[in-house]
Amino acid sequence: MRAVVGLGNPGPEYAATRHNVGFWVLNRLLSQGKWRLHRFPWGEVFQKKEALLLRPLTFMNLSGQAVAELLRRFPLSAQDLLVVYDDVDLPLGEVRLRPRGGAGSHRGMRSVLAVLGTEDVPRLRIGIGPAPPDQDLAQFVLSPPSAEEIPLLERACDRAAELAHVFLGRGLRAALDVHSRNPTAPSV
Repeated sequence: MRAVVGLGNPGPEYAATRHNVGFWVLNRLLSQGKWRLHRFPWGEVFQKKEALLLRPLTFMNLSGQAVAELLRRFPLSAQDLLVVYDDVDLPLGEVRLRPRGGAGSHRGMRSVLAVLGTEDVPRLRIGIGPAPPDQDLAQFVLSPPSAEEIPLLERACDRAAELAHVFLGRGLRAALDVHSRNPTAPSV
């Protein structure tokens, strides 16, 4: 059993923001077949056979609470998770898949790592680029991307969904192999 955890904030006011690209990737995965929904106060869990998707409803900075609950209810370890999230430290549209690492400046990932007690958590980061010098970081990530940024983010989310799909079906090593052969463009 494996799970993809898309980080974001619940609610329509956040749906189109840069901070919700993790949810954008989940939406792409949800469009691939029929998933059974389990609703909990802390998140929505979608299941298809041995594959799970988690959309936390705890808000970004408390994402770890939802991940902890997921691990309490399903037979998963930290290495069975793939956490998908936005990253201001990556160039716009870049996708980076790693088996482990720190949280950087991302508070949602910091919450996940704190709850799990390890940095050995696979992650898929989607670059949203840095905040402009005259804009607060929180304001930047909680705002929608510009019309020019959207196509790059859409392609990055397509690529991330492709890698997440491989992870769910064949594991991290297979996803890393697919990513290393073509680290930028979706194969679609």
